[in-house]
Amino acid sequence: MAVVHNSRVDLRVGNDGTQALIVRPDDDKKYPAVVMVQEWWGIEPHVMGLANQLALEGFVVVVPDLYHGKVATEPNDAMRLLMLLRDNVDRAVNEIISALDTAKSLPNTETTKPGLIGFCLGGFLTYTTAAKYADLGAAMPFYGGSYDPTPAEVAKVTAPVFAVYGSQDDSIPADQRAKIESLYKEAGKNFTMRVYDAGHAFMNPDHGAGNAAAAADIWPQMVKFLQDNIK
Repeated sequence: MAVVHNSRVDLRVGNDGTQALIVRPDDDKKYPAVVMVQEWWGIEPHVMGLANQLALEGFVVVVPDLYHGKVATEPNDAMRLLMLLRDNVDRAVNEIISALDTAKSLPNTETTKPGLIGFCLGGFLTYTTAAKYADLGAAMPFYGGSYDPTPAEVAKVTAPVFAVYGSQDDSIPADQRAKIESLYKEAGKNFTMRVYDAGHAFMNPDHGAGNAAAAADIWPQMVKFLQDNIK
């Protein structure tokens, strides 16, 4: 199965908007849809590589451009873009919701409840969006930092959640992971957590801790989780 990269599609959010990239299997079949949310670098080659790999598994992957065309190559640039986004998290969430709605409407999908996965910044936004989008089939946040939910926020999450972390990730302490897991379990949510002996962004060999063994182990679990829960 070859993978093609389609043209960008517009995502409208109020009077503003951005675009999204779509990667899909190169045939006329219908596939489940997943929205993938970038790390703090933006839509860099690593993100597109993951989207291509996921499309090879039999998914249509929609990647919203939350930085509106900008891509960081240095940490200082990434931090600046991250801070600009964090000043308007609601806009970013609305753009992700627009991407989810777009994923449902694509002619080569058969999805009424798409999946959502995100890495680093995208992990935080995956958690945040899951509490605001009732038609979500599955949420998979990877090492989503700065996520400190209230019981009320957790109560709004309806999709199964599969959270992935690295035990050596100093930006997300063990007690914070434990608090998140406890809140979800106490609320009776479908919540799974995997913690690897790895650092932050271990899926990204270019900009993160780059733990190939952990990345290889979680990949088939991610695919099965999405396959089992996307409706």
